[in-house]
Amino acid sequence: MSDSRQPTPTYRVALVIQYLGTNFHGWQRQKAHRTVQEEIETAIASVLGHHVTLHGAGRTDAGVHAAAQVAHFNATGHIPGHKWATVLNSYLPPDILIRASAGVNESWHARFSAVYRRYRYTIYTEALPNLFVSPFSWHYYYAPLEEELMQAALSPLVGKHHLAAFHRAGSARSHSWVEIQAVECGRQGSLVHIEIQANGFLYGMVRLLVGMLVQVGSKQKSLEDFTNIWQTEDREKVKYAAPPQGLCLLRVGYSDFPFSREIWYETQPYLVFGHRTDDRSLKTDKGKNNE
Repeated sequence: MSDSRQPTPTYRVALVIQYLGTNFHGWQRQKAHRTVQEEIETAIASVLGHHVTLHGAGRTDAGVHAAAQVAHFNATGHIPGHKWATVLNSYLPPDILIRASAGVNESWHARFSAVYRRYRYTIYTEALPNLFVSPFSWHYYYAPLEEELMQAALSPLVGKHHLAAFHRAGSARSHSWVEIQAVECGRQGSLVHIEIQANGFLYGMVRLLVGMLVQVGSKQKSLEDFTNIWQTEDREKVKYAAPPQGLCLLRVGYSDFPFSREIWYETQPYLVFGHRTDDRSLKTDKGKNNE
């Protein structure tokens, strides 16, 4: 007798995810460490009754936050795609939030369909510490920072470059080519915000880059030194990485994205200290987005 049982049909669900990275050992599942991927996969398994793999758009490091990380998984059953956010949030801890969910075509992929990722790094420059700022910024008060110098250092990086100087050891990636689409550095009161948008990022790239930018902004290194180091790929001269808590995966862009702009585009609020302002010193994204 032939087996008449049919394979269980699956459908693909996309998620927009926020998380506070403070108590996570990064995005990617690891043995003996708490990770974002594992928490969400466990929540999905609690609903479906079996394990599924969650595919993220990028792998954030330990302590790094995300305002709009994107991921997808293949589900079985009858829960509509747009209902998964509500369902999963009832299982997840308070430092992870599924902002929205949607059904997507099976050819859509959180990582491979992305056209850009954008990170924001926040530096707090007041001499006095502030408990409400410290979980989301680098408290740098040792010397004044000139954001104009930092912007001048960043600008030549736009384009496709081999950035081995900002590539941490331990990466499985075989090359260091990155296409940087936009860079911005601006000050709002006591806070300096740095934003970098690229098609993809090297392991540890943003934190190493910010560590050197601070040396430029505090005049420990000249613009010429900074440019020469990355152009000659002199990794030995890049010694300091900025701490993780100031870094946030701001958003991921797609040419075909099922979510409205307010769900994913600008979901990390700007911290503003030192004076009141309604003006933004940072420009909007360049390159593809879903406007």
